[in-house]
Amino acid sequence: MIETDSASAPSATALADPNPRYPYLDGLNEAQREAVETLEGAVLMLAGAGTGKTRALTTRLAHLLNTGTAFPGQILAVTFTNRAAQEMKERVAALVGQPVDAWWLGTFHSIAAKMLRINAERVGLQPNFSILDTDDQLRLIKQLLQAAGIDDKKSPARTVLAVIQRWKDRGLLPDKVSGGEAGDLANGRLVELYKDYQERLRTLNACDFGDLLLHCLTLFQNHPDVLAGYHQRFKFILVDEYQDTNVAQYLWLRLLAQGHKNLCCVGDDDQSIYGWRGAEVGNILKFEQDFPGAKVIRLERNYRSTGNILGAASSLIAHNEGRLGKTLWTDDDDGELLRVRGLWDGEAEARFVGEEIEDAQRRGQNLSQIAILVRTGAQTREFEERFITLGLPYRVIGGPRFYERMEIRDALAYLKLLIVPEHDLAFERIVNTPKRGLGDATLRVLHEIGRHNEIPLSKAARMVVGTDELRPAARRSLGNLLSDFERWRVMLDDLPHHEVAEIVLDESGYTQLWMNDKSPEAPGRLENLKELVNAIAEFENLPAFLEHVGLVMEALGSDSHEMVSIMTLHAAKGLEFDTVFLPGWEEGLFPNQRALDESGLRALEEERRLAYVGLTRARQRVIISFAANRRMHGSWASAIPSRFVEELPDERVERESDVGVYGGGQQMQSGYGGGFSENWGQKSLSPGMMRAQSFRSSSATTRTPGKASSAASSGGAKFARGERVFHQKFGYGTIAAVEGDRLSITFDVAGEKKVIASFIVPADQAG
Repeated sequence: MIETDSASAPSATALADPNPRYPYLDGLNEAQREAVETLEGAVLMLAGAGTGKTRALTTRLAHLLNTGTAFPGQILAVTFTNRAAQEMKERVAALVGQPVDAWWLGTFHSIAAKMLRINAERVGLQPNFSILDTDDQLRLIKQLLQAAGIDDKKSPARTVLAVIQRWKDRGLLPDKVSGGEAGDLANGRLVELYKDYQERLRTLNACDFGDLLLHCLTLFQNHPDVLAGYHQRFKFILVDEYQDTNVAQYLWLRLLAQGHKNLCCVGDDDQSIYGWRGAEVGNILKFEQDFPGAKVIRLERNYRSTGNILGAASSLIAHNEGRLGKTLWTDDDDGELLRVRGLWDGEAEARFVGEEIEDAQRRGQNLSQIAILVRTGAQTREFEERFITLGLPYRVIGGPRFYERMEIRDALAYLKLLIVPEHDLAFERIVNTPKRGLGDATLRVLHEIGRHNEIPLSKAARMVVGTDELRPAARRSLGNLLSDFERWRVMLDDLPHHEVAEIVLDESGYTQLWMNDKSPEAPGRLENLKELVNAIAEFENLPAFLEHVGLVMEALGSDSHEMVSIMTLHAAKGLEFDTVFLPGWEEGLFPNQRALDESGLRALEEERRLAYVGLTRARQRVIISFAANRRMHGSWASAIPSRFVEELPDERVERESDVGVYGGGQQMQSGYGGGFSENWGQKSLSPGMMRAQSFRSSSATTRTPGKASSAASSGGAKFARGERVFHQKFGYGTIAAVEGDRLSITFDVAGEKKVIASFIVPADQAG
């Protein structure tokens, strides 16, 4: 093992070999070697895509150890993922020839947790504090909402928690949050709720993930001796993916780096693409201001992509103003020109990509070296369905396949129940989604009735809404849901089936559930629901679509080891492929209109960085496509090519179009790509929803719930008026009236109730 005694570490000057010879330095290019050998002071390793930054970073760590400049215990190395930390550990061990112990290597949260456990009492915790997962956090928020008398339907716990976590990512304790930031959420009492949440966590001796860094900031600021101890301990600090740090992480690092000031940050401002989850690109842009005299070393030699790919990517990203600036280059040849293809619609785009992949496969290309990178998860559906038709094996990276996604399965359950009322699995899935007060207790009652009478849950539900087996609120909620389904089924006779599907998802409250959700995943789930409606519109009727989905799900299994990869651009960061397809380069879709509406120029530059990331994933060829038309809520909208298409340099690109004129359709309609702003849950209604209003006014005269089957209605025959009976919930009573399977019983304690015969036994059989 390498010596780990940090107390007697020699100085760099004392240990330096006047004629050092380290073989691992020979394989580095000039910029990499400079980054490795510049050990003292603040260093920003500005590492472009494919420039070998991991090699430079791990070699630098090994060089610190091999030269005796530092012992392991004097090094703090921070990553964003456990996988990256493990890779760093293995690479450094290989370079120094033995395992390295005693250094502080890990993610931001794991290192912060380690610091907190050592100093827990200083921030009001015990060293054995627990770290709550998301479910526990939500449960705690719900309790606080209930205690404060705040309606959790208007202020969902998930939304409240998301706002609190954003404050924590910015390093803000409750007393630092301005009243204006809280808005009307939680009746304007969100800051108060945040304070109560923090106090409750301390009572439980617990933290959430945001607290790990937040408590460290408090620890360092309120206890200078603790911070001074870490200054003495850590002689060198290294940080990977610095462009992805949020404000709290930035403040934590700045405080720790004020000791020896030997801080090396590795990152790429052009690949900062996680602003939606709190990453602040400004952290890397102001590195030289934060650390005067810092040295910026640019790694620009690319070992991945061809000259044309790098030239196109560099030209595109040069349109961003907020960047430090660098130009990628390669010693390899220019390779193929990038292809930009205009197509008529999304279906034609999927056919084109499928044909290109089949052609590449015939030429011997490995499918595992082909990727399709999309801006939103909803774009994967057309490619998935096309590949299933062609028999092309594929995998979706970073998430489930389209029809396996939670929100799609929920929506399909509604639609299945609409067509097949006896579908028990679908009924179970949606009866309390969104929350209607119909939880496990309600389902237990329905299952018992269903088993006893050999009927599906929906019929059991019709029986129970006319009795007192459930609480009044649960009966009303269940009755309303059954009435909704009856009304929606009538609509299928008069409205297009895709419009009915949209109405179902809207009126059930399901789309509103995700519109209220402020988590980063919520917008994507809404886009997926929108794409589901588009898919439904392509079929003659709803049963035909549901049959198609069943066949698709059956065909998803594949034993092939070679599979095309489909993923979002966000999920692709850090990966590389021989061939990359970049579909959907249209204004509103990419750059994403919702992002532009929310954050303006800042969002546009992040969208452009996403395009840069997509281009630089490719080693040999890039094929970009856009459609002149896209289906939106079952109707067509024209589109124009993304501005990013025009920002690609002509000398690097081969442009072709199937739509007559390069550039495709006309200016696209307002709101394209912007979520559900027009049709889904807002004040304005789609034409289908407006036509549906006539159905709502007459819903009282639509089909009544079907009567119980003969098997269900025969149970009351064995009981007679005046007979003494026993009910598990209401106790002993006397039958006042018999109406089929429903009995009116005057209970000794509970009073008169209507119950189902299957829940009753003769009094002499009780016990």
